[in-house]
Amino acid sequence: MKYPIGIQDFKFLREGGFVYVDKTALVYDMVTRGKTYFLSRPRRFGKSILVSTLEYYFKGERELFKGLAIDGMEKNWEKHTVFHLDFNGLNFEKPDVLSSTLNDYLAKWENEYLVENSSDLDFGRRFCNILEQVHRQTGKSCVVLVDEYDKPLLDVMDSGLRMKDGNGNEVLIEDHNRGILKGFYSAFKAADAHLRFVLLTGVTKFSQVSVFSGFNQPKDISMDDNYEAICGISKAELLENLMQPVGELAEVYDMDTDKMVELLEEQYDGYHFSRRNMVDVFNPFSLINALADSDLKNYWASSGATSLLPKFVDDMELKLGNFDPCTILRQTIETSDVTGGGAELFLYQSGYLTIKDYQMGVYILGFPNSEVRQALYETVLPALTLRSNGDIQSTQSGMFLALQLGNLPEAMKCLKALIADVPYSNKKLASMNMEERYRLILSTIFNAIGCRVEVEKMIATGRIDMVVETTNFIYVLELKLSNNGGVDAATEQMKAKQYAEPFKADKRKVIALAIELDDMGKGLVDWKEV
Repeated sequence: MKYPIGIQDFKFLREGGFVYVDKTALVYDMVTRGKTYFLSRPRRFGKSILVSTLEYYFKGERELFKGLAIDGMEKNWEKHTVFHLDFNGLNFEKPDVLSSTLNDYLAKWENEYLVENSSDLDFGRRFCNILEQVHRQTGKSCVVLVDEYDKPLLDVMDSGLRMKDGNGNEVLIEDHNRGILKGFYSAFKAADAHLRFVLLTGVTKFSQVSVFSGFNQPKDISMDDNYEAICGISKAELLENLMQPVGELAEVYDMDTDKMVELLEEQYDGYHFSRRNMVDVFNPFSLINALADSDLKNYWASSGATSLLPKFVDDMELKLGNFDPCTILRQTIETSDVTGGGAELFLYQSGYLTIKDYQMGVYILGFPNSEVRQALYETVLPALTLRSNGDIQSTQSGMFLALQLGNLPEAMKCLKALIADVPYSNKKLASMNMEERYRLILSTIFNAIGCRVEVEKMIATGRIDMVVETTNFIYVLELKLSNNGGVDAATEQMKAKQYAEPFKADKRKVIALAIELDDMGKGLVDWKEV
């Protein structure tokens, strides 16, 4: 089986015999229902291949769609001129990159369709002129597809980067780019009679006032239950199209196919894009890479998916646990501008959070899967421990291996190294009491190395400080400060309240650990297996 890794061209994919999960029934539904659309999805979620599919559909290249759902639905296959703008792969932090990019597109189209070059006009009017002339030449209205429409804004948002405008005045590149895009997108309203179809895709949503002023407001299908699986791969699609490689992956991991499907769900599934159907959607980038490599690892984070975090969330290392779960009003998540909707809105739109439930006008959000959870905690750990990523990588990996093997002395040695002096030295933790500081640091460390972590877990006999799960072990932790009885008090409490008992039915080995922590914030003092 050939996997379309890095392939964003539908024609290349189809002619090359790469695996394709058929989304064309949804494509047909979209193009026959409406005219102007906006779709927000996280990075690496299949937006570009969707745009390319639409491009070849509107070009009338029916041969590419043989055997797909749309082949039996579309009867006419009319050809339209398609204007495809792709802002992927460009660095808009440099002055005038957006202007030169738009000018290159427009000049190319003016030359290709023999339209008089009107560089004295603004970008919007130039584009409107091109659309009108091409409509007249061909007798067919035009199609406009814009991929990653928001990248010229996200690249420079809150960056403080400045440039000289045409009058020699110093302006923020962010404001400059926003003004250019407003002018360019105004063409869509002026040229409405010359347009057959418009789709803009992006990661985040900017309001009509900030970007689309003068533009007919597109229909936002980002949370439309009809299109929630238009990007990504649903479980049903996995079972229908990809069970051969799933079986091969199961053999590598020496487990049955059903168990491997469960593992893939835990690792890469769990995205929901509407409040009604709640269809589970896999991250396609991660899933396809895992099947191609026959390996379960974190692909999404390594693709640069977490690079936007600092722009939207201050002190993320302190707040991360508050987002799983968190709540957001329906009005905010469905209609607000990303710049004014708070951290929760950005984290949802960019794929760090997903919909878990909906109740009485309120969305409940949380991490979609273990890949995202680990990636986020791994991202914030250096800031929390006041060490560089390179300084802690070796200790993290050593600790993970020790926990997987049940090697307690080595695991505690690594843990001691990671938390040494941190509660005392990190001044951002000053508002927390010492126990809260330790819980935050320890849970972040365990999450960052890929463990499943539950803090302050309630059971019938009391509240366990922390439960940490690996593939082979369940660790039940009771934490005590030195001035609150230390390791002896922790041991006595665990025995008296039988903290390990609720986990004994699990096939994994259960290890109860009493841990003593320095009350002045200097780290791990002692530990004992109970």
